[in-house]
This record gives sequence, structure tokens and C-alpha cells, in this order.
Amino acid sequence: MQPRRPRPSSPEMGDFRSRKRKRCPFTAAGIKAIDYKDTNTLTQFITDRGKILPRRITGVSAHHQKLLVSAIKRARHMALLPFVAEA
Repeated sequence: MQPRRPRPSSPEMGDFRSRKRKRCPFTAAGIKAIDYKDTNTLTQFITDRGKILPRRITGVSAHHQKLLVSAIKRARHMALLPFVAEA
């Protein structure tokens, strides 16, 4: 068995340590509550298919992600947002 070679950390390889950490857009804007009636904001956090985007992609904090998910689900039940994309 051969010893493991260290991975190269060149800029072309996309060194993960040099990436800037995403900041929560709700914390940056000073928003404390997420309203289910604000569909313009909620649509930024769902895909074209209607899926909710994860935290690692959007950069939303854990607290705001919980509020965001419940607001999106509430808006879907109130028929403000679609459950799935139109075919």
C-alpha cells in the first residue's frame, strides 16, 4: 500500500480554504421576521421547479432558514407560491 499524496492547493483546483464565507442576507438587512406574504423575497430561495434551496447554497443562517422554510410552506398552503413547477 502506497502512502497518500497531499492534494495540490492551487487556485485552479478551487482551494476551499480561500473561499469567502457567505453572510446571511436576512441578518445583513436587519430582518428579524420573514413574512409569508412577501412572495418576491421567498421566490429568491426556491428553484424553478419549486424546491427550497439549502443553506449551503444561499448562505442563510440556521435560525432564518427555519423561519424561511415555514414561511415558504405557509405561502404554498395559501396558494401564494406553487408546490411544483408548471409542466
